[in-house]
Amino acid sequence: MALKITVIGTGYLGATHAAAMAELGFEVLGLDIVPEKIAMLSAGRVPMYEPGLEELLARHVVGIEGSSGRLRFTTSWAEAGAFGDIHFVCVNTPQKHGEYACDMSFVDAAFSSLAPHLTGPALVVGKSTVPVGSAARLAGLLRELAPGEVELAWNPEFLREGFAVADTLHPDRIVVGVESERAEKLLREVYATPVSEGSPFVVTDFPTAELVKTAANSFLATKISFINAMAEVCEAAGGDVVKLAEAIGHDDRIGKKFLRAGIGFGGGCLPKDIRAFMARAGELGADQALTFLREVDSVNMRRRSHMVELAREAVGGSFLGKRVAVLGATFKPDSDDVRDSPALNVAGQIHLQGGQVTVYDPKGMANARVLFPTLGYADSALATVRGADVVLHLTEWAEFRELDPAELGAAVASRIVLDGRNALDGAAWREAGWTYRAMGRPTA
Repeated sequence: MALKITVIGTGYLGATHAAAMAELGFEVLGLDIVPEKIAMLSAGRVPMYEPGLEELLARHVVGIEGSSGRLRFTTSWAEAGAFGDIHFVCVNTPQKHGEYACDMSFVDAAFSSLAPHLTGPALVVGKSTVPVGSAARLAGLLRELAPGEVELAWNPEFLREGFAVADTLHPDRIVVGVESERAEKLLREVYATPVSEGSPFVVTDFPTAELVKTAANSFLATKISFINAMAEVCEAAGGDVVKLAEAIGHDDRIGKKFLRAGIGFGGGCLPKDIRAFMARAGELGADQALTFLREVDSVNMRRRSHMVELAREAVGGSFLGKRVAVLGATFKPDSDDVRDSPALNVAGQIHLQGGQVTVYDPKGMANARVLFPTLGYADSALATVRGADVVLHLTEWAEFRELDPAELGAAVASRIVLDGRNALDGAAWREAGWTYRAMGRPTA
């Protein structure tokens, strides 16, 4: 009999996972406690911007013309418990307010709500990013609360915003932490298609599976902060961090990826994951092993302040009465996510220091307005820069790389552009009469 799958939590991770499981041929039921979200998904629409996800949903949601009908959504725990053979838990694990540690309340609530409805054999699979040791505790919770024969497995997610659909359907690796051959067999069945296409399938224990995601994110964060630290040294020494990155990137032990200096990383994963990792290491008595992550975090946050200083210097030493145009609000391109966005953080700091800030982003405007309602917003790059004393490029959208510097130059008060992502063609901007400056690069 074909496996039936439930997905608990239909945010960014859960909605993508549910649609992908339907695409792989499974009957899928998605559950969320927010009725408005369920109504939207049931109509084939997603509450966030993720390229390709809405199209994938439309191919499978019940009631949409031409769909497979393999995917539907509910708010009922009883319905989810009765439906699924395998239950993927995909709820959020934010940073605790005022602490580095991870907030497990949503995960705990999901397990506690689901377990009493698991009356038959079932496999519960955690996908949320959790502190190591959580799986063993949650397995105990399932044994205590579930009437049926229920097992736990841990299967961390490695989605990149902007590439989530491809990352789910064609993952670069699948990691499963299991305690039985049965759990492994079921997950091999779930992921049979990507495994047959060559995705590595790594079987491990609970603690290792829990550590993989935080270890990967910590490594990426370290690489980004390393090149940003080199940008600071380049500015002091008169070097060019872009050429430096190119040179060291040819070393295949290092590689070229994540070596673009700029205003640093943000979003809902890297910052909170490395902080939660440090907090958990401290609880385990291994805090010295991760003290370097404090400097990784510090370098990252320092980049934002440095961009504010460059902008202040560019407008003559004070933001009072100055118009500042900010291109970008999301933490990365191809997303509408503004959580811990370096771009918005810089815009907010400048606004607090008296600057008249106007922001434009191709997809993140609605979310930015909610988070920073006091900033100014415009509906195009050209409208944003009109009358500006300085232009800040802070999110590397393709749209911004394709801007005509001459056209924008005719609209600004001063042709000064600060490239916070080292992504614009500096020569083209200079030819159009702009003073172009990028982080970690010579001024001319």
